[in-house]
Amino acid sequence: MAVRVLVVDDSRFFRRRVTEILEADPQINVIDSAENGVEAVSKAARLKPDVITMDVEMPVMDGITATRKIMASHPTAIMMFSSLTTDGARATLDALDAGAVDFLPKRFEDISTDREEAKKLLCERVRAVGVRCSPVRPATAPRSRLSPARPDVPVGGTVDTASKTAPVHTSINCTLKKGQTKLVVIGTSTGGPVALQNVLKQLPATFPVPIILVQHMPGSFTNAFAQRLNSTCAINVREAQDGDSLEAGLALLAPGGQQMIVEKKAGRDIVRITDSEPGQNYKPCVDITFTSVARLYPGSLLAVVLTGMGADGREGAKLIKQGGSPIWAQDEASCVVYGMPAAVVSAGIVDQIMPLDDIGKALAEKV
Repeated sequence: MAVRVLVVDDSRFFRRRVTEILEADPQINVIDSAENGVEAVSKAARLKPDVITMDVEMPVMDGITATRKIMASHPTAIMMFSSLTTDGARATLDALDAGAVDFLPKRFEDISTDREEAKKLLCERVRAVGVRCSPVRPATAPRSRLSPARPDVPVGGTVDTASKTAPVHTSINCTLKKGQTKLVVIGTSTGGPVALQNVLKQLPATFPVPIILVQHMPGSFTNAFAQRLNSTCAINVREAQDGDSLEAGLALLAPGGQQMIVEKKAGRDIVRITDSEPGQNYKPCVDITFTSVARLYPGSLLAVVLTGMGADGREGAKLIKQGGSPIWAQDEASCVVYGMPAAVVSAGIVDQIMPLDDIGKALAEKV
């Protein structure tokens, strides 16, 4: 069944452009468009689309207000289009707080310098959030607080839970012992801003170890996002800078558009921020960061993989697991897109799967 989309933007040209791109995908059906937030709220209630693409700045009613109203009355997967500016970053984060699940730059050139690749990515994101968040999609059966890993889940996709009756257990299990963990590293993508805020808000100011955060996000967004997290959490959060030391109770967010690794220098563990190399699709890349910490902290890491498209983090998580450290994954039911967690689960390297609401609490209790 095709994903049904409502396109919302005050620019007739942009509405037509987005509609043409989406309609070229046989798995997507643009059912209507709206030119302001008031129309969007009305048509969302009447048409019940699977996905709404929403502009931030519009006359009559802006996209953030419209998102808040839609989520209050007819929850729908909303993807924001925003400018890659500091103001655009703040507005986008406000929209995510209001209930939007994802965002893309409004200038397609900022998505990819390859026009066709940009179109492909737009369609992939719409399909992913549409399938995952569609109100007509069968609900996933609730899982227990700490579920066993499920290697039967296909990478980057979902699984028909009704057809899977036999319990599946991970072949490698690393027990997390109190005081053993020296570093927590978290990787995420689509749906990550809200997920990270949920997790970090549950940690006390006295959290005893450093935290490394890798979120797929443009460079113009990560500083604003780190400031947002710092203002809402008891722990300290900031965008990482080259040479920063790892400190207990401090979460360092990888800068967008670059890569972050951890290395030892003069007896200190510090972060290094480097430019991305050709062929590195994710900037920042979870695999690159995971790989660097796997070498420094064998047996004393805790890696957490949260909601996101694709499989970034799987290869690095394998190295972390080989070093004797545990891997946690967010469960399918609470993910915006069950791609990255599914990738590590399907690899058979996950020790615990749990709902998003339980992850921060478990970190506070077990680390």
